[in-house]
Amino acid sequence: MPSNKQKILVIDDNVTNVELIDAYLSAADYDVVTAYNGKIGLDFALREAPDLVLLDIMMPELDGYQVCAQLKNNEKTQFIPIIIITALTDIEDKIKGLNAGADDFLTKPLNKHELMARVRSLLRIKSLHDDLDSSEDIILTLALALEAKDPYTKGHSERVARLAANLAKAIGLTERGQDRIHKAGVLHDIGKIGVSLKVLSKNSELKPDEYIEVIAHPSIGATICQPLKSLSDIIPMIKHHHERFDGDGKPDGLSGDSIPLGARIISIADTYDAMTSTRPYRTAMKKEVAINILKQEIDNGQWDSELVAKFITMLSENNAA
Repeated sequence: MPSNKQKILVIDDNVTNVELIDAYLSAADYDVVTAYNGKIGLDFALREAPDLVLLDIMMPELDGYQVCAQLKNNEKTQFIPIIIITALTDIEDKIKGLNAGADDFLTKPLNKHELMARVRSLLRIKSLHDDLDSSEDIILTLALALEAKDPYTKGHSERVARLAANLAKAIGLTERGQDRIHKAGVLHDIGKIGVSLKVLSKNSELKPDEYIEVIAHPSIGATICQPLKSLSDIIPMIKHHHERFDGDGKPDGLSGDSIPLGARIISIADTYDAMTSTRPYRTAMKKEVAINILKQEIDNGQWDSELVAKFITMLSENNAA
């Protein structure tokens, strides 16, 4: 039966140190796993993703700096808090540890009360992060489940997210910037949960009241995501992906650079995927036809013309679609 205890990995080649830390943590009802060299500890952490790592520096095969850096550079383990435990006291050693991604330091010989206080503090932060991750996962799953109900839009948000992230990369945004735009792309249509399926699947021109219902979905999506502070930076991308560069869009009539960059990027990716996908009211266009339409409309005021030009180049050169 799986344990509900928080799992702490102790990596240290000194058996006495490991046994002492194990005794402290086990007495506090933590699930303690031990490793006596850096490579074994790293392999376990990558495989099992513990809740916290206590890490010595001077070890065979891989030292603590190398283990720490590899864990912090891996998407699966980057948010696991790491406490470096060391007899080294030079400021240069601490700076090296911080550069490797360490979250805290303890100096040998250990003080039990200080150790337990640091462990509890970092585990609280880890629990909060895990809760945020779970909440985000629920909303992301909801978005994809909503989309999967309609054969015409199934896969649309994932494709938009991929195209938008590729464009973000093409214009030189950081990996984090690309990731945030990708997440916003997945969620950009989540507000359609508030639009009736009858309207969404209509194969003829929308009536005025139906159009109002559809065009409200970006604002509804922003409202759905609002409670999650971890999504605060992408909510403007969701809310404003139907603005126009000339100011004639919805919901707020933003124009030019006042439209968030992520929203401008998603708008282009969204339009392109809509053109190249089959919808209730028409069949999918070929890629070349869609690109020609983008070229013809590049200066019509709907999009940021520089981003459209970069998007067209990306599609033509990298076959990103």
